[in-house]
Amino acid sequence: MQYQQSIQEFEQFLQASAPQIPSFHPYFATAFWEMLLCGGKRFRPNLLLAVVSGLNPLMVQNAFLPALALECLHTYSLIHDDLPCMDNAPLRRGKPTLHTTYDEVSATLVGDGLNTYAFYLLSCSKLDSSVQVQLIKELAYAGGIGGMIIGQALDCHFENQALPLEKLQEIHINKTAKLIAASLKMGAIIANAPHSLAQDLWDFGLRLGLFFQIRDDVIDAVQEAVQAGKPTRNDARKNSYVNLLGLAQAKELLQAESSALTQTLHNFPQPIVKNLSMLLGDYFKEIV
Repeated sequence: MQYQQSIQEFEQFLQASAPQIPSFHPYFATAFWEMLLCGGKRFRPNLLLAVVSGLNPLMVQNAFLPALALECLHTYSLIHDDLPCMDNAPLRRGKPTLHTTYDEVSATLVGDGLNTYAFYLLSCSKLDSSVQVQLIKELAYAGGIGGMIIGQALDCHFENQALPLEKLQEIHINKTAKLIAASLKMGAIIANAPHSLAQDLWDFGLRLGLFFQIRDDVIDAVQEAVQAGKPTRNDARKNSYVNLLGLAQAKELLQAESSALTQTLHNFPQPIVKNLSMLLGDYFKEIV
């Protein structure tokens, strides 16, 4: 299965996969799936599919549930990140945030539900049980206290306190990069790739995650909300690369990371290079 076709089929699979939630709640079932269905780049599941499609195309459809698990966990993190107790954001993926449309309690519980649903999906995947366990371990580590949660905790605690570059990077390796790295590594696990390749993809993913955080900070500084699909000019109190380095130096760092990633990418097997180049090409373009 060609990678572009797998992306299209995964999107169709996602749109058809809304879970049944037996309840007399007037809107919870709608709210549960709303933020997933309203769009998003599907970046993390597409990373996973890029690796599986490149290394073992026959396993692509078996990778759809793990890919959806990644999207569920990522979307839960966005919903919670937007809550009044965090960023209090009114806009996400070009749509009103859940707590804005419904209420804070519903948004919190939808996030909780998507978090646990991600692991249910992994347990239902058409994969060997030993592979399921490995995937659950990777996602729980990267999305939990070993990664995203501690990164978010650090980010919130040190708001309004300037941090040195190495601590800023530690926050974003945990908050952003580890889930991106896990997406690539989970693809390698599904494709039964050698451990060394899975580790190289993890390492590449960590650097890719930092690149995306720098890119996100630059976007926050230079784009309008309509263009970005979420509130911008929103990082004034946060530890960001733009706040620490200034916009010009942050852009220089972004370009340097883009060049380094492009060079590293070509060390992978050619089918992975082809798929990831297709996925990442637009992200490496200059932000205007």
